Amino acid sequence: MSSRSLSDENLAFPAPAKLNLMLRIIGRRSDGYHQLQTVFQFLDIHDQLRFKLRNDGRIVLHDNLSDLAQTDNLCYRAAQELQRLSGSRLGVEIRLQKQLPMGAGLGGGSSDAATTLMVLNQLWELSLSAPELMKIALGLGADVPIFIHGHAAWAEGIGEELTDIEIPENWYLLLQPACHVSTADIFSHPDLTRNSPRITIRAFLQGNCHNDCLPVVRRRHPDVAQALDWLNQYADARLTGTGACVFAAFADRQSAHDLLAKKPASLDGFVARGINRSPLKELLQPE
Repeated sequence: MSSRSLSDENLAFPAPAKLNLMLRIIGRRSDGYHQLQTVFQFLDIHDQLRFKLRNDGRIVLHDNLSDLAQTDNLCYRAAQELQRLSGSRLGVEIRLQKQLPMGAGLGGGSSDAATTLMVLNQLWELSLSAPELMKIALGLGADVPIFIHGHAAWAEGIGEELTDIEIPENWYLLLQPACHVSTADIFSHPDLTRNSPRITIRAFLQGNCHNDCLPVVRRRHPDVAQALDWLNQYADARLTGTGACVFAAFADRQSAHDLLAKKPASLDGFVARGINRSPLKELLQPE
């Protein structure tokens, strides 16, 4: 795709959501970061970003977020960091249409940052490799590299050691409790399990889908506990990341929608499909 077409404001680039299908905390490093085992899969829902090349070096962000300062937006910070590290004198105007809920464990901000890095790498003609982009991504947040990687993965380290994995592309019912869960609060909580034994990919595929964050989130956030309890009546309910979203897998779309129609009025919810290859990678790097 040429730089000119990338800068077409009519062309929208997806920043897909993700689920953590399993999350184990197996240790803590000396720098405070937690060592994890987790499984990432993308969803077919996403934010949308548009980019317009600027020659004056300025980075300008337009978004539909009223309560987030521009300098706190990961999308803006990603553009700044890429410009600083590459030495590019070009700028960009970014239009972010936010559709994914924030503080839900779906990785929306991280995905926005990754889409920004990948598109600007081409728009600014930097020719950085995927490993180089992933190194920049990791400096922005532990979840950002998976969106650069672009394939469902088994993840270790702090989430950046990625191994491609092929898993069923199920339909998911997601429930969004009316609360915001702070990842930092959960990972700093004294009751959080930090010594889970390692498991293998085979163990996950055979059904070991435990999330070590779930007990702490349940106690601290009654709305999440309510959503889990309701969904568990009908299916195997899980927490993605630190939440707040909870989800259950279904073999077909209709089954997920049928249960969505029964949800309590106090819960927001939606249906999405799991996908193993990121739609952004399909767009930028078609096979």
